[in-house]
Amino acid sequence: MTTPGNDADSDTDLLSAVRAGDTAAFGTLYERHHAAVRQFAYGLVRDPADVDDLAAETFAKVFATLRAGRGPLVAFRAYLHTTMRHVCYQRAKVDRRLEFTDDLTRYDAGEPYTDPALERLERAYAAAAFRQLPPRWRDVLWQTEVEGSTPAELAPRMGLTPNAVAVLAHRAREGLRSLYLQQHVTAADHPECRWAGERLGGQVRGRLAARDAHRMRTHLAWCAECRGRLAEIREVDGFRHTALRQRHHAGTHG
Repeated sequence: MTTPGNDADSDTDLLSAVRAGDTAAFGTLYERHHAAVRQFAYGLVRDPADVDDLAAETFAKVFATLRAGRGPLVAFRAYLHTTMRHVCYQRAKVDRRLEFTDDLTRYDAGEPYTDPALERLERAYAAAAFRQLPPRWRDVLWQTEVEGSTPAELAPRMGLTPNAVAVLAHRAREGLRSLYLQQHVTAADHPECRWAGERLGGQVRGRLAARDAHRMRTHLAWCAECRGRLAEIREVDGFRHTALRQRHHAGTHG
């Protein structure tokens, strides 16, 4: 039986213990990762009062998942962060749909309303996706989308023809959209579900190689959970444009 404060136990050992019914093992994981999770939460919510609430809900969801025999076998902190992003995103969607106010002027026809919490989270996702791009893709996106350079202006510096620069920029935009969608995918436990989850963004954007596309279709045919995750990010893809138009201002060039 594990005990809180026993740092000799690895996260992997503690996760196994939690699955076996050891509640104290999860207490050890909580103490070990709570500070880092709170720090991560500060990057997702504006009101400090929401930080502890978001962290508590995240830990509760992960605990319930582990007790059900699912969830991470390794990389516990990464799984916590993924779960927190998903919780925050779902909260923002609900808050956007359920807003109690006497001021209806913002909902007049022709005046779109953007939920600040959802917009902030989407910008964080877009920035994370931008940082994952290859340096050459980041460079061409920064120059074309932020600096406003044309392919013809960039061609001499990049050693390419203007048409090649335009093609590179298109590929970079598509790569960014796929990675942006991936930010919304929660981690899975089953190896095949993990494989599929890492490629759902590419599935939505039609960017999978033929062999991977066939494997994905086969997996989705029997996995209802992954079909549900695919449906979620397809919904995200439907209103991605606002966040992606602002993506580079939230990202880090380099």
